[in-house]
Amino acid sequence: MTSTLGGCTPWPEEFTDRYWAAGHWRGTSLDNLLRGWALQFGPRTALVHGGTRLTYAALNRRIDRMAAGFRLRGLRRGQRVVVQLPNVPEFVVTVFALMRAGVVPVLCPVSHRAPEMSRVVRVAQATGYVGPSVYQGFDHTAMAAGIAAEGPFLRRVFPFEAPGTSSPYGGFTTDTSGCHYFPLGSLDSPPEPALAQRADQVAFFLLSDLGAADGTAEVPGLVPRTHNDYAYQMRATAELVSLTGDDVYLAALPAGSAFALGCPGILGTLSVGGTVVLLEDPGATECLETIERERVTITSVVPALARLWLDELPAARADVSSLRLVQIGGEPARHALAERIGSALDCRPQQVFAMPEGPLVLTRPADPDPAALTTHGRPLSPDDEIRVVDSDGREVADGDPGELLVRGPSTPRGYYREPGHNARSFTPDGYFRTGRLVRRTPDGNLSVTGPALRPGSRTAVADGRPGADG
Repeated sequence: MTSTLGGCTPWPEEFTDRYWAAGHWRGTSLDNLLRGWALQFGPRTALVHGGTRLTYAALNRRIDRMAAGFRLRGLRRGQRVVVQLPNVPEFVVTVFALMRAGVVPVLCPVSHRAPEMSRVVRVAQATGYVGPSVYQGFDHTAMAAGIAAEGPFLRRVFPFEAPGTSSPYGGFTTDTSGCHYFPLGSLDSPPEPALAQRADQVAFFLLSDLGAADGTAEVPGLVPRTHNDYAYQMRATAELVSLTGDDVYLAALPAGSAFALGCPGILGTLSVGGTVVLLEDPGATECLETIERERVTITSVVPALARLWLDELPAARADVSSLRLVQIGGEPARHALAERIGSALDCRPQQVFAMPEGPLVLTRPADPDPAALTTHGRPLSPDDEIRVVDSDGREVADGDPGELLVRGPSTPRGYYREPGHNARSFTPDGYFRTGRLVRRTPDGNLSVTGPALRPGSRTAVADGRPGADG
C-alpha cells in the first residue's frame, strides 16, 4: 500500500507484484470507475430511495458538484472525514464526492454515539463530519459539536437534512470552538478539474467489528481499504454471483457495512449497471413491499432479519418471485434458515462470512447441498492464503476447530495507527488473525462457528460447536 497517510501498513512488494500480475489490482480509483459507469450506463437508474430515482449520469453530476463544494469549504487532499449517514442517496453521493475531492471517508454506523465517535475522530484525526442533523430522535450534529469542542481535529460539520424537514442547522454557522457548520445540501458548486488519484492509496476506512466479536476491544479499529483492493473485491463478488445490469440490489442492511457495501452489494451492483434500492427501515413490511414494487433480484440479510421477513411473508402476501439470490451473513452457517429461504422465497440462498478487514468467504451459487447449506464456502480469491491454527499457532487437521488466519489481495496488513492492535491481530508474516473459530472440510469449505479462544478474551468458544440454527 502506497499512501499519503502515515500509520498504514503496506503490502510487501512481492505480494503487490503478485496481485498486479494476476490482474486482481488494476490501478483505477473508485471515483474514476464511477465516471466510467456514468458514461457507460448514463440513462439507467442507479439509485432508488422512496420516490427518488437517480440515473448514473445524474449521480455522477451530483458527485462532481459536491466534491467541488467540499473543496470550496476547505477540505484538502488526504484529510479524513467521518461519514455517519443512513441508507439514503446522499450516502453514496457523499462517499464518492469525498474520494473525488481527495479526502478519505471514514464510514461509521448511524447507531454509534459519542463514546465510539469521539475515538474514531481522534484516531483518524478527522477534520470533518457528515451526518444527519437529527435522526430517529438523536441529535447527531449536537454530538459532533461536543466532539469538536474537545479539539483539536474536528472543524467542519456538514449536517444532512432529509427532504421536507427543517432543523436549527439550516444555514452556515460557526460555534465558539471555531467549528464551522455547512448544510450538506449547500455543497453544490461548479465542478473543478479532476484530481489525479492513485489507486494504491486509501479509498476509505471501515470500522472493525473484531473487538465486539471476541471481547478484546471496547472500540473499533479503523481498517484502511485501498481503491485497488476494494475494486477487486466488488468486481470478483459481482462475477461470482453473475451480477448484470438487469439486477436490482436491495440495501436493507447499513450501507456502510462491509456486507452491504461491496460483497457485491452497492458498489458491485453499480459496477455492472444495475439498480440499488436503499431502505432505511429493514423491517419486514417495508422490505417485502419494496421487493415486489422494485422487482428486487438480490439482497443481503443477517439471520434475525431473514427470520423476521419469513415470519411476515404469509400475512404480507407480497410477490417476491423476482428474487434470485439471498445472501445470509453471520456465523455459524445457518442450515435450517438457508433451507427455509430457498423454500419460502423460491430462490438460491448464499452463505457469506465477511469482515471489514477483507476476509470474504462465500458459497458459490452452483455449490451442491449440503455444502451450500452447512458451510460458508471458500475464500473469494484464488490468491487468498488461509491457515487454520490452534492457540499455539499450529495447523490443525481438517474437521478440527481452529482460528482462521488469512492474507490476500483484499485483506489489508494492519489497522490505522494501531501498532498494539496490529501486533495482536497480525502474524509477523502478514496473516490477519480473524478471531473466528472455523472447521475446514476435506474439500476446502469453511464453517465459521464463532469467536476463537484468545488470551484476554472476555467471550470465546473453545470447542467449535455451532450455536442454535434457525
